[in-house]
Amino acid sequence: MAAEQNEVTERRGRLGVLQGTALYVGAVLGTGVIALPALAADAAGPASLLAWLALVLLSAPLAGAFAALGARHPDAGGVSTYARIAFGDRAAAVVGWCFFFAIPLGATAAALFFGDYASAAWGGGGTRAAWAAAALMALVIAANAVGLRLTGRLQLVFAALLAVLLLSSVVLSLPHVRRENLTPFAPHGWAAVGPAATLLVWSFAGWEAITHLAGEFRRPARDLPRATAAAVVIVGLLYLSVAFAVVAVLGAEAAESDAPLGDLMARGLGGPAQTLAALAALLMTFGVLNTYFASAANLGAALARDGALPALMLGRDGVAGNVPRRSLAVVAVLALLLLGAVLGAGVGPKPLVLMTTGMFVTVYAVGVAAALRLLPRRSAGWWAALVSLIVVLALLLMTGRYLLWPLFVAGAALAYLRFAERRRRPVTTRRVGAFRGRAREAGAARSEREPV
Repeated sequence: MAAEQNEVTERRGRLGVLQGTALYVGAVLGTGVIALPALAADAAGPASLLAWLALVLLSAPLAGAFAALGARHPDAGGVSTYARIAFGDRAAAVVGWCFFFAIPLGATAAALFFGDYASAAWGGGGTRAAWAAAALMALVIAANAVGLRLTGRLQLVFAALLAVLLLSSVVLSLPHVRRENLTPFAPHGWAAVGPAATLLVWSFAGWEAITHLAGEFRRPARDLPRATAAAVVIVGLLYLSVAFAVVAVLGAEAAESDAPLGDLMARGLGGPAQTLAALAALLMTFGVLNTYFASAANLGAALARDGALPALMLGRDGVAGNVPRRSLAVVAVLALLLLGAVLGAGVGPKPLVLMTTGMFVTVYAVGVAAALRLLPRRSAGWWAALVSLIVVLALLLMTGRYLLWPLFVAGAALAYLRFAERRRRPVTTRRVGAFRGRAREAGAARSEREPV
């Protein structure tokens, strides 16, 4: 039986190291590099580079812990599955809901970032930005509906193009670096590095997303750690180089720019720099939305399978190799509705970023705590989880009032579980009662037939 299961697992996995690395780079690099250097510089000035460096260093143990979990427990439920094994159904439901309902928030913010770049490149103001955001989201949904084989190959091409474009922009802009742009280094005080780091958590959200796709790897135990290590190095180098270039080249302009990567390209490349920046934004936002929609669809189906979300609505196809289209449809509808509401209200992406950050930090906290229970004690993955837990708890404290949203979602998850349990209990009681009633009737009939 075990051999048969292994054979099925081997047959259904389709991702290798290159595709896995590309999905990781797309999920983590994503939209952070096109928007957050400006937001972080506005919060802490050049000292925001310290926040970038700290989070790059944190990425290594955090990604290592999740890779170790994914290699040992490849399941579409991802962190939710690890929480269930370690802490039970309620913890799994809370983690699953936090991740699942963070995707519409994060997807909307990412689409808005791309819309700003599209508007800067081709004009049209807010109307062009809105249409570009909606078109991008529709494209990602369609790509995911086709299946992971196609989107994985696309992601490999996009990640390579993105890395070349970003590195070219940084290298060509270096002659425009000005030392005075780095002074004063901490204009808002050293304490401002903390809020900047809280914003930048968005940039590093993604190390847990690939765990939902762990079952899609041909050999998770071998390929997933390799893809993780490669992605940590690539993402770290790209983030640090772009963040430094934005601050050192643009100076005070970085904090005021809606498209800092476009301004950086204009300094280094000249000519059609805004068009190239819009292309880079398209590649990055497509990458992050692609991976997160795929992960959320798999997670939603897995949660429905486990009774943590309505099975009728999200289906029971949370199995690696399938495209969970019902779950994907639910995520897509939520994201499109939220995008329409945000565009109608004129709300910017910053509050969405911070709300999403609160959700992801909550997922990280439970995930690394589960790793401490599930991974072999004192193994490399266990030590990585211990370091990550300490840092994640500090990030939770810095998230502040934006923890209210994950607390609300956690309460809703627990309320749904209680409601679902109450619905199942009367049905079970009626079935047991009916069985006992039929048993009594059968016993009475036998008594009548037996001679006295």
